[in-house]
Amino acid sequence: MALRINDTIPDLEVTTDHGTFSLHEWIGDSWAILFSHPKDFTPVCTTEFSAVAKLADEWERRGTKVIGVSVDGVEDHKKWKSDIEVYGGAQAGFPIIADEGLAVSKAFDMLPAEAYLPDGRTPADSATVRSVFIIGPDKKLKLSMTYPMTVGRNFAEILRALDGLQTSVGQGVATPADWVPGADVIIPASVSNEDAAAKFGSFETVLPYLRKARLPA
Repeated sequence: MALRINDTIPDLEVTTDHGTFSLHEWIGDSWAILFSHPKDFTPVCTTEFSAVAKLADEWERRGTKVIGVSVDGVEDHKKWKSDIEVYGGAQAGFPIIADEGLAVSKAFDMLPAEAYLPDGRTPADSATVRSVFIIGPDKKLKLSMTYPMTVGRNFAEILRALDGLQTSVGQGVATPADWVPGADVIIPASVSNEDAAAKFGSFETVLPYLRKARLPA
């Protein structure tokens, strides 16, 4: 069954290079991002995990935990982290799930239920394990993105999306195309003009169904 926006993520017990724990317990009261990868020691994925490592301060500033997933084992993860740190010049302090049995990949609908890892497999055998999942403190899926094997993820967009989610959830607003923190937000249609004026002060009615405002300081 597909995992859709606002579904509660499965509370799996996962084995990682930081030990074994339940996903819900690990998330706790934080936001969380799960980055999945089809295999260790692959070039695009190495650059991506290096980017995750270099953004450690950004994740912390947003109260967000990050965790990786790869369908290789713990010992391979530990060795791969050395390459990740060499490439990125930053410590990879986040855990990586060893999804050798494909439990996470199947539960998050990245692989079909009948999938298995053949002997002598290549990254192509688990190519669809190339997703980003942003999860709220309520353990519900807020956003997902899936990338092909040949295109590295845009981490500026992942941070922007995380900012947008935290703003929309925390402030009860929506965000327009290309929104960045500090730009005008969209007032939901369910909010009356009177309530909008009380919350935002002034606002702009661009179209009868589209009102924009600056968030209160």
